Amino acid sequence: MPIIDLSKPIQYNPGDPSFMKVKIKHKAHKKARWLLRFFGLPSSLFPSNWDGWADDTIKKMGVHSTTHIDAPWHYSPTCEGKPAKTIDQIPLEWCYAPGIVIDMSHKPDFEGITSVDLQGYLTKHDLTIEKGMIVLIRTDRDQHMGTKKFFSHGTGMTAEATHWLIDQGVKVMGIDQWGWDLPLPYLIKKAKETKNPDLFWEAHLVGRDREYLHMEQLTNLKSLPLTGFKVAVFPLKIVGASAAPARVVAILDD
Repeated sequence: MPIIDLSKPIQYNPGDPSFMKVKIKHKAHKKARWLLRFFGLPSSLFPSNWDGWADDTIKKMGVHSTTHIDAPWHYSPTCEGKPAKTIDQIPLEWCYAPGIVIDMSHKPDFEGITSVDLQGYLTKHDLTIEKGMIVLIRTDRDQHMGTKKFFSHGTGMTAEATHWLIDQGVKVMGIDQWGWDLPLPYLIKKAKETKNPDLFWEAHLVGRDREYLHMEQLTNLKSLPLTGFKVAVFPLKIVGASAAPARVVAILDD
């Protein structure tokens, strides 16, 4: 039962935007010896030949800073006319299902992925999306992880392509670039140029009207077969949160 890791390493990356930089403090083993003295354990009672325990503190990490899954609450406070689910309210049954990879790595930067693109790929490879599947959109932009280009470049899903996946019975989908939509700086630039209020964040905002979740900043999708695996994407149970980091893995069928 081979397992393929689809998760980005959690570490400081100088190329990340300031609002999503991760900062972790690693505490050496010897630090614990001072802590034990603070708690009242005499050094004479320390285990022999023991260096102490290591410890780490996450000093800064937003829930969207690394490989994560967005809850409906991220897109809007309401969804389908009801309060939107936060990440701790997501049914775990949605988070473990057969997966399928749709390779859109040929799409150029700043060109949106359409439902025609998705359907064309599925037809070419004789693939079918079944209800409840987890759909993974491969762009190969994970090659830019850790650099400034990761945030500023990429393709992205359109609103109509997102609607189409939901129409197929898909609740959970994901992509191996910074965001689900076209790159954020590009969307801001184009919205300002065109004065079009419907251009910005169009795929995310599908979640105002239809309940779905998407994963962002996946990696290693090129290592997967097109089908024949299950995806496990269990988010941290952060009460009231809009998203959560997740260790996303693909479990290949025997």
